[in-house]
Amino acid sequence: MLDEQGLAAMPAVEMVAGFADRTLSPVQVHDAVQSVIEARESVLNAFWVRDPDASRKAALASEARWAAGEPLGPIDGVPVTLKENIARRGVPMPSGNAGTEPVVPEADAPVTARVLESGGVILGSTVMPDWGMLSSGVSSRHGISRSPWNSAWTTGGSSSGAGAAAAGGYGPLHVGTDIGGSIRLPGTWLGLATLKPSYGRIPLDAPYLGRVAGPMTRTVADAALFMRVLSRPDPRDWSSLPPQDIDWSAPAGDVRGLRVGVHLDAGCGEPCDAEILAAVNRAAAVFEAAGAVVEPVEPFMSQELLDDLDLFWRVRSWNDFRELAPESRLRVHPYIIQWCQEGADVPGTKVLQCYQQIMRIQARTVAATLPYDLVLSPVAPVAAFPAEQPMPFMGDGKTMRHIGFTAPYNMSGQPAATVNCGLTEDGRPIGVQIAGRRFDDPGVLRAAAWYERNRPAQAVPRWPDGALGAPTRGRTTWTTLEGEKE
Repeated sequence: MLDEQGLAAMPAVEMVAGFADRTLSPVQVHDAVQSVIEARESVLNAFWVRDPDASRKAALASEARWAAGEPLGPIDGVPVTLKENIARRGVPMPSGNAGTEPVVPEADAPVTARVLESGGVILGSTVMPDWGMLSSGVSSRHGISRSPWNSAWTTGGSSSGAGAAAAGGYGPLHVGTDIGGSIRLPGTWLGLATLKPSYGRIPLDAPYLGRVAGPMTRTVADAALFMRVLSRPDPRDWSSLPPQDIDWSAPAGDVRGLRVGVHLDAGCGEPCDAEILAAVNRAAAVFEAAGAVVEPVEPFMSQELLDDLDLFWRVRSWNDFRELAPESRLRVHPYIIQWCQEGADVPGTKVLQCYQQIMRIQARTVAATLPYDLVLSPVAPVAAFPAEQPMPFMGDGKTMRHIGFTAPYNMSGQPAATVNCGLTEDGRPIGVQIAGRRFDDPGVLRAAAWYERNRPAQAVPRWPDGALGAPTRGRTTWTTLEGEKE
């Protein structure tokens, strides 16, 4: 008999099988997950909104449906969390920012609607940093989210709460969003299996250039199960892909004969740590040993391209910032204030140039990766950094120097997954990014599942499901762009 932690951490595919054969109850699972949350949430800080009474009622309703042999869908009764920028009717959406007046949506987002229609038990909304523009769990509204592996380490961001919930055993299925790496960065720093799907694969209610929602899980099979639900069509997203009958449960198959590129130099940003490169090379060797044709991929990004993408985002956030009342601006995280101020008074000709640079990123990414069935790369050039630090690299001009491997696939719209492929000497997870051709989400997931099954034992996460030590409490210190504390 599994204990509460074992039930809470059970993969979704096993939960559903247990519900079907009546050896497991959605209420039993829900209550086990709530016990884990109660024990860990004061440290992890994953939730913005949580309503255990409402989610237990949903679990009771699911239990009745399973008893009648009438489940609503493939995740009926499975615990789910949604990032706070995914609309839930009546639930405020502050986007992690203490300076904003939270929007209260009048309707569920497509993601929320699909989860509810399939019987998923929504536990609550998970936190994010200010406007989703920090790659950490640092938020002016929510404080600091922390890694279940070690509370001194970052969760990554901007899907920080979703990542903490997934790695922390708050049930199996979690939804993040990603515009430059915000699903995959927590993926690598928390050891998760994630998918940034093709642009338009999962309908959104507020589509934006490069922005997607996607699954954050502990296993590739759970990510694939979740895609059966999340990828269902919704006419509200005018940018979404046409409905397609995809077999998300297809077996992992074989990689023999596949052309696999190995991309170790992003061409921009900070250089990769040796431990990161070694772990990705070991992952590539697993593919090669199984008969894949493995070849190096030359850098296709440049620092100028990355900097102009960064400036484009700064202008966007500056426009949001300047709309705030003067007293509200003071509540925004100081790092975000300094970062977006660089977007003030940028001439329209420069903004258009930045947009044209994004088109160049699209073209270069597709052209460089087109010869390959898959491209393996690091997710980020470093492993998890201190939880209190807003970004991996501090100092003026280094804001986005960690997204050279991830952002190109947002701009090109290509699918990219993460799977844990190793640990640093001090035990921090390292993920490999597995990217594919445009719209080949199933192929990327099959390859990720194959690697997950064939990776060496030392690359398999030993999930931190034991007790957590609370970090030292006290006054929050902010790290500025110059790296000074204030």
